[in-house]
Amino acid sequence: MTLNTSSDTTGGPVEQAGSGEDRVRERDAAGVLVSPGAPGGSGAAPADRGRTTIADAVVEKIAGMAAREVPGVYALGGGLARTLGAVRDRVPGGRPNMARGVKVEVGERQAALDLDIVVEYGVPIPEVAGEVRENVIAAVERMTGLEVVEVNIAVNDVHLPDDDEESASARVE
Repeated sequence: MTLNTSSDTTGGPVEQAGSGEDRVRERDAAGVLVSPGAPGGSGAAPADRGRTTIADAVVEKIAGMAAREVPGVYALGGGLARTLGAVRDRVPGGRPNMARGVKVEVGERQAALDLDIVVEYGVPIPEVAGEVRENVIAAVERMTGLEVVEVNIAVNDVHLPDDDEESASARVE
């Protein structure tokens, strides 16, 4: 936003805030900026004085963290994404990618999410998916104020207890 200063008919400064539409603001007797027609010079509420944008990556991280909190979720992401992520996580200084397996579309007031998850063997998949959906919606709406219109969940794999033993013995060889 740019502020341009000019003089009004009385010689006092008038500031114009330009961003698409110009709004003229005048100063009252005490020198405080007053929006025309605003009672007491208060103008819009502070929360309404500007725009907040939330990046897709922010919503992805929130959703990823919320999904991982649900019991029965082993991991997020498809096979290749999990493999590459596991390698990246082992690199010194590497951090786990909380957004892996999460895709979002964020609008001005709404968001839609797609999650790829791996569940533990033996857990009821519809129940886990329902809990993931509820937890993700609650977390995203609470933290961002966006309305979550849909959360699509794709279960890509089931983690078997034997998988841990095989991967541990493969690393020892």
